[in-house]
Amino acid sequence: MTASLAFSTGVSAAGLTINQSLPDSAILSKGPGGESAVSAKTLSLSETELQQIRDGGYTAAIAMHYAGNDWSQAQVNGLQAAFDKMGIDVVAVTDAQFKPEKQVADIETLLARSPDVIVSIPVDAVSTAHAYKRAAEAGVKLVFMDNKPNQLEAPADYISVVSADNYGNGIVAAHILAKSLNGKGKIGVIYHAADFFVTKQRTDAFEATIKSEYPGIEIVARGGISGPNDGEKVASAMLTKNPALDGIFVVWDVPAEGALTAARTAGRSDLAITTIDLGIIAALDIARGGPIKGLGAQLPYEQGTAEAILAGYALLGKEAPSYVAVPALSVTQDNILDAWQLVYNQPAPSMIQDAAKRNEK
Repeated sequence: MTASLAFSTGVSAAGLTINQSLPDSAILSKGPGGESAVSAKTLSLSETELQQIRDGGYTAAIAMHYAGNDWSQAQVNGLQAAFDKMGIDVVAVTDAQFKPEKQVADIETLLARSPDVIVSIPVDAVSTAHAYKRAAEAGVKLVFMDNKPNQLEAPADYISVVSADNYGNGIVAAHILAKSLNGKGKIGVIYHAADFFVTKQRTDAFEATIKSEYPGIEIVARGGISGPNDGEKVASAMLTKNPALDGIFVVWDVPAEGALTAARTAGRSDLAITTIDLGIIAALDIARGGPIKGLGAQLPYEQGTAEAILAGYALLGKEAPSYVAVPALSVTQDNILDAWQLVYNQPAPSMIQDAAKRNEK
């Protein structure tokens, strides 16, 4: 059976807010500068403030690191819905395809359109920094998803960074994997081999939780991925070298799909997998009761809403917190349908609903 959650759109006659039915769990992540998080649930724009923004005739652009997954699309959907409510015209959405040089070119192209706001997630904090610095010097209001470019500081160069509670989601994934193994076994960790702030927090939290709370579980293998398509290769090598492996943690859902394929190829239907992010393939496997036992979910639609609200703060000259986060969400077979609704602000696809109904306990 699914757990019951309440939902609201975040938009009302009173203005624009974040969904107040989000979990109230403590946020454990720190910002890129080590700052404590301000909850996204505290952000709001009044109807009067919304009208002031509408009267300004502002434009915005969205520069993604990668647009080919459900998380990115939900971020964009949340941003576009909130910007529409604010009367801000989104002039472009770009996809850097995980290539820093393309993202630099994307930002240069966007600057030629003179947007008032750019919301972006840097592919690489070092090599893209000069492009964002140029945008800041041009007077563009910058709001970042998850990470900030090196040597840019708030509030001088950017408004805020908005993320999920990535540390909290790493803890969630550790607890789910440990429960599925009854607190005993040998596991592998597939981490992101890049200087990426939020993915490092996930892995650090997962490993720290396993080591401190589950003495019967041993991390016997670690493998790094450089991009989303490396999961199958790394997981296959891990399973070949460690055929008795009981479980694997994968740093996000797309490479976890590769790990799922590797497990099937190896005939390891008994392997337990946990990850971060509620993509459609991971959700379907959870609903079916497959190897992916659960995950820690970000709330990308609400992150997008928060980013748009913070852009509104900047346009109004309203003081904004430098780091904002939405809480972690534990997703298992028991709450998969309600979790999808909360994460994406829409019902789960029919194939996930059908799988969940077939496997209700």
